Amino acid sequence: MNALTFLRVPLIFAWLVLAMAEEFRGGFWLGFWACAAMFLAGLTDAFDGALARKWDVVSQLGKMADPLMDKVFYVVAFPSLTWLIMKQGGPQVHGIAMLIFTILYILRDLWVTFIRSVGAMFGADVAAMWLGKVRTALSFPAAGWIYLYLAVHRSFPEWETPWIWSCYVVESVMIAINVVSFITYTGAYMPYLRKALERK
Repeated sequence: MNALTFLRVPLIFAWLVLAMAEEFRGGFWLGFWACAAMFLAGLTDAFDGALARKWDVVSQLGKMADPLMDKVFYVVAFPSLTWLIMKQGGPQVHGIAMLIFTILYILRDLWVTFIRSVGAMFGADVAAMWLGKVRTALSFPAAGWIYLYLAVHRSFPEWETPWIWSCYVVESVMIAINVVSFITYTGAYMPYLRKALERK
């Protein structure tokens, strides 16, 4: 199952290459294959852990690799989506919303990695919380939906208004989940942060 986990990286870079090619060269099939690569990247996240548990092949490497592969996805996909929005000359508010979304995602991941490391110093259970799992699970379809809009909205101008508003809803919900997750993790690990600060 580690192979399925690590497959997320080439798939998201395949999406990046195809999305850039579609943006500069155009063509339905480039956008289609880019969407397919994004979809498959999401499937690796949905099934790697479940299959590892089902087949009893859970490993320490897999437990460490899975969140790292998720972070690679975020770092590649979300800044690229922000660039695509601005490159296409879309509404500034959409670019700003995606920029805020991206910055909060990356900052939250850096912060949670730090406080979990502090917790580990004191023997804390550093397993992902349910809200963190929900956030990760929703990140892939959210990125896919935003990219699908960017890839095809110019071909369907009559769908432009409802589709872009659906993107705003997706981005707003994900920003809210990100903020709540940040607060939840901080609260849970605050005792360990205090212990670390009190250490001489």
